[in-house]
Amino acid sequence: MVRPEPVLADSAGEIPPGARARLGVDPLTEAFAARRPTHWFAGPPQPVDPQATWSALVQHPRTTRAIAYVHVPFCVSHCLFCGFYRHSAPGGFSAPYTDAVIREIEGEAGRPAVAQGAIGAVYLGGGTPTALDADDLARLLKAVRACLPLAGDCEITVEARVHGFDPDKVDACLEAGANRFSVGVQTFDTAVRRRLGRRADRDTVIALLQSLQARDRAVVVCDLMYGLPGQTLDLWLQDVRTVLDLGLDGVDLYALSMFPNSGLARAVTGGHLPAPAPLGGQARLYAEGLALLDGAGWRHLTQAHWARTTRERNLYNQMSREQTPCLAFGAGAGGLLHGYRYTVEGDEATYRARVACGEKPLALVTPLPPDLPRRARLAASLESGRILPEVLEAVAGPGFVQRLAPVLEHWQAAGLITPDPGGPRLTPAGWFWQTNLIAALHDHLSAC
Repeated sequence: MVRPEPVLADSAGEIPPGARARLGVDPLTEAFAARRPTHWFAGPPQPVDPQATWSALVQHPRTTRAIAYVHVPFCVSHCLFCGFYRHSAPGGFSAPYTDAVIREIEGEAGRPAVAQGAIGAVYLGGGTPTALDADDLARLLKAVRACLPLAGDCEITVEARVHGFDPDKVDACLEAGANRFSVGVQTFDTAVRRRLGRRADRDTVIALLQSLQARDRAVVVCDLMYGLPGQTLDLWLQDVRTVLDLGLDGVDLYALSMFPNSGLARAVTGGHLPAPAPLGGQARLYAEGLALLDGAGWRHLTQAHWARTTRERNLYNQMSREQTPCLAFGAGAGGLLHGYRYTVEGDEATYRARVACGEKPLALVTPLPPDLPRRARLAASLESGRILPEVLEAVAGPGFVQRLAPVLEHWQAAGLITPDPGGPRLTPAGWFWQTNLIAALHDHLSAC
């Protein structure tokens, strides 16, 4: 039997090309040929003079809440799937690097853009923040709390790797004020973990998570990754069920991204690992995970994140998606302030040298589009899994929803959204293809 060719749209004149989904196919696996990024820039932004621009920016007080990001770019080992590896963790690196980051934070603490306006969430990311020594983790967290204007309910997250996150480091983080741990698990399956360069086995991973929960002093969430080489549907379901059985506060389900020239790409190309799941296979795995978590009553906060308990707020990630001002510290960190995006010097040795000279060691500062706030609201509105007419009208002006009606009707016909009195809801297929829908809304806004 010959399968009919998919139909792209009922009325090509009414549906912009970027919004057109295939009709008459499985919407979960075939609605689009590829996932679209959600960037809406018309072209690459032009860099400006970093130091002169920064000196002017930090003199203007913030009038809104912000987030803070502290980057620790060291890893004990290089996992095959990771595209963010920068520095190994040689002996003796911890104290000098921590000294430099604290000095950077202290040097910026009195600036109006830093000192004025509450900070709602702090994230220590990497790399592997827990590669730092216990004393240095504590010093860094205490400096953040002493120097930055944290809100009373500030979420303070430490990103952790299982290997090397011993009880002394856990307790040091808690005593210094951390109230949320995000543990990079990816998979509980020992064989898959070992193939990807993860050192801890299933029992060790579970034991760490249980020990964090037993302290009952911080929110505990973990990452799972779908589409990994050798990861079957049964293994994936076992991973998600393990999270359910543990009763963690939250979980992220992320699709594997195979970066060009990464260790994973070379291993697959060389025949040392099986190929990862194709896009359609990833879609099926995501939908199965979604069904398990939704069926267990977990709250679906964003495309990739679920919460079981009310104390899991996922504040940093949600505020970041809303393009909230971000104060960034540490080699390679990225931030956003007063309509500019900036990157801190990424070479660790150069970073430390520039901090020692009293600089804010910036590598790049670029202006953002003037309509960033409304586009951020547009994207953030879809993170809830709903297309809310009142938000679209507030962002794009009266009549936007009416002009968008043919697109919404098309998405409904394609199985991506379903009608709801408060505004269309994403179906499981719509959740998987969410970035395509957000990108299409940006296209439509640009055309108005």
